[in-house]
Amino acid sequence: MTKFIAFLVSGSSSMLAESVHSVADSGNQVLLLVGGKRARRAADAEHPFGYGRERYVYAFMVAIVLFSVGGVFSVYEGIHKIQHPEAIAAAWLPIAVLVIAIGLESFSLRTALRESAPFRQGISVLAFIRRAKAPELPVVLLEDMAALAGLVLALFGVLATVITGDGLYDGVGTVAIGVLLVAVALILGVEVKSLLVGEGASAADTAAIRSAVTGAPGVQRIIHMRTLYLGPDELMVGIKVGVPGSAAAADVASAIDEVERRVRAAVPAARVIYIEPDIDRAEAASGQTAAGPEAASPAVGSIPDVAG
Repeated sequence: MTKFIAFLVSGSSSMLAESVHSVADSGNQVLLLVGGKRARRAADAEHPFGYGRERYVYAFMVAIVLFSVGGVFSVYEGIHKIQHPEAIAAAWLPIAVLVIAIGLESFSLRTALRESAPFRQGISVLAFIRRAKAPELPVVLLEDMAALAGLVLALFGVLATVITGDGLYDGVGTVAIGVLLVAVALILGVEVKSLLVGEGASAADTAAIRSAVTGAPGVQRIIHMRTLYLGPDELMVGIKVGVPGSAAAADVASAIDEVERRVRAAVPAARVIYIEPDIDRAEAASGQTAAGPEAASPAVGSIPDVAG
């Protein structure tokens, strides 16, 4: 509201762009809250794996709002101001508002960085934005960085217009804000799209799962493995493991229970686990080479699937 008042008094298009940006940011926070609430709904017959991915849908809507409402409008308003430059009235008001807003936004960004530090685990902010499975913190970080940069651009436009008396700089600052918001929206859209399509576990988590499985008694090797995030906090793991051909069904079931326990301990997000045991073909082939086809023939076949 303060930014809108500063725009109405001064006529600065940079202030208008920042006002619209603030409205878009507020709407985005509401979308993230709604998405988080809807994602907590229990699984049902139509959505047996739950609604966790709804957080990604609403995060993608944030990118659209940031692009259309914030970015495109600012570019349009900036071009109009460049074509029809006007002086800024009562310049002290937008300057004061922008300086105060820069201070507040810097504090907000500092808070977001501090809150995300335990999740970043020493990696850079950009790497965290690219790798994070929960969209809320990356969106907040991007928006705070974009907001701070936008305020600096707006202040530049206003100060340059006041110093030179040429309203062209106010328009240039507004276009720069619009381009910045469009770029941030595109980055956010690309990252959230990847989550919507379906991302697997990180390299570190994949290695931890493999180590947990191959270290379990009764499991000789992993034949193949697939992972998929059903939501920011829920990972599905599907594994086909090789077991000895001589293993009894009870021993196989016990081995699979142990694999489940070890995987959940290694990667707590792995909440949905499906394990298919099969006779280790490498073992069967080795037995055939050592003792001939007759000795190896009992190992040919597959133990019925056991799902965790």
